[in-house]
This record gives sequence, C-alpha cells and structure tokens, in this order.
Amino acid sequence: MLSLLLAAAAAHPPINWLDLHLTRGIDLGFFMLRWYSLAYLAGILLAYWHVSKTLKLPGAPMAQRHADDLFFYCTLGVIFGGRLGYATFYAPQLWLHPLELLKLWEGGMSFHGGLIGVTMAMMWVSWRAKLNFLRVTDYVSVAVPFGMFFGRLANFVNGELWGRPAGPDVPWAMVFPDAHDALARHPSQLYEAGLEGLLMIVVMLLLFWKTRARYRPGLLTGTFVAGIAAGRFVVEFYREPDEQLLEFAMRSGLSMGQWLTLPLIALGLFVLIRAVIRPPLGQGVPAAAPES
Repeated sequence: MLSLLLAAAAAHPPINWLDLHLTRGIDLGFFMLRWYSLAYLAGILLAYWHVSKTLKLPGAPMAQRHADDLFFYCTLGVIFGGRLGYATFYAPQLWLHPLELLKLWEGGMSFHGGLIGVTMAMMWVSWRAKLNFLRVTDYVSVAVPFGMFFGRLANFVNGELWGRPAGPDVPWAMVFPDAHDALARHPSQLYEAGLEGLLMIVVMLLLFWKTRARYRPGLLTGTFVAGIAAGRFVVEFYREPDEQLLEFAMRSGLSMGQWLTLPLIALGLFVLIRAVIRPPLGQGVPAAAPES
C-alpha cells in the first residue's frame, strides 16, 4: 500500500484523486454539509470538551458557566473576526460591497482576524465575570490547535490555499485543479495542519498535563502564540500567496501572512519570557467562584 501511494505521489496526480474536494462537503440531499462547517464544529466541540475537563482541576481560573459563555462569544469571534480580518488584510475590495461580507459559505477567512476576534471575546467574558484574563487564555489556548488542525485538513480536501510549485525532488507534490495550471505544488495545507495543528496539540497538552505550566500565568498563552505564528511563518515559504497579493509579496520579500506573524512571534515570546521569570502561583491558588 505504501509503495502504491509513493508511486502515485511521484507521478504528481491531481488532488481530485481523493475525490473529495469536488463536492466541498457531504451531500445530505436536502443540505450540503460543508467541510469547513465540520472542521469548525469538530474544533469547537473538542475545545469545549477539553476546557471543561481542565476546569475540574484544582485552581482553575473559571467555573463551567464561564466556559459556556466563553465558547459562545469565541465562536462569534472566530466567524466575524475571521471574515472581517480577511476583508481587511487580503481582500479590501469586499468593504465596497458589504453584502459580500455576509457570504461566509463562499470562503475567505483570516487566521489573524479570527485570533483577534477570539481575543476580544475572551477579554469581554473575563472583564464581565472579573476573571484573570491571562489565566483564562492559558486554559483556552491549549485547546485551540484542535481547530487549527481540522481547519487545515478542510483546506486540503477543498483543494484550496495550495502551495508554491515544487521541484522534482518533492515526490508528494500535487497538481491542484483549481490552480489552473499543471504544476505540481507543495500541499502546504498539510504542512500547516502538521505544524499549527498536530505539533502544537502535542506541545500544549504535554505542557498542561505533564508540567506545572498552568501555574505560571501566560506561559501557555505565550507558547501557543509564538508557536503557531512561527509555524505559519515557516509554511508561508511553501504556500502560494493570494493572487491579489502576489505583487506585494514579490516587492516586500515576505507574504502578507508572514508580515502579520512577526508581531505575534514577538508578543508570544514576551508573554512567555515574562511568565518564566515571574514566580509561579501556588497549587492552592483560589479557583473561580463555585456554581450557583
């Protein structure tokens, strides 16, 4: 089986050999369940399950009722922040056609915009419930890579956000039909799923469950922000820039995604280093107010 897969990859088959991206989802007859929708749903449910599990540990920064509010507002933050971020950073022409902004089913979401939206949601919930914002983000950040992983797999199945042309020494390169050429390209969506998803899942889960990182406010948050930003920066070398931003990437030497990740890397490292040099909280740190 492995030899057959390697032989197929070496021949640079189009990505429709998966026969998945053509439908963009699962046809239920009366409704098309989009891969994007499934990815968002899987990421949100896994994140909610994991955060709820961590709140049962001593010293949790919030109660379950706070988590319920948090995930409601964070879901809105991902959707609206991601869409508005895409319009701002990648497709400013959408602002001239406000109705086009509402067509979420046509794609076009920004990771950086979604991150801003989620951060604002966590700030709102933390302020309203008088919670420690940094400790809240620590607990939530552990679960976010689940969504990153599923989201990039959805990009791959959809045959979108493909990579740059690859040389003959890359046997797993693929021809993406929607790229409108016959060039074998890097499956950069899988690179991102590996770095921003799987790798960060392992790192964050180990830090939370196998160390005392959660007693150092900001350590988990800083690791997450710096980690996903660094992963995105690396993958952008293999990812084809958005068509409308090709000239910008050639002129500046870096893609828009890379420029946007640089301040995130700096911010993540600052928060991480600050958490390391400050004294940790005691294991008996008071938890959030109990359920009423």
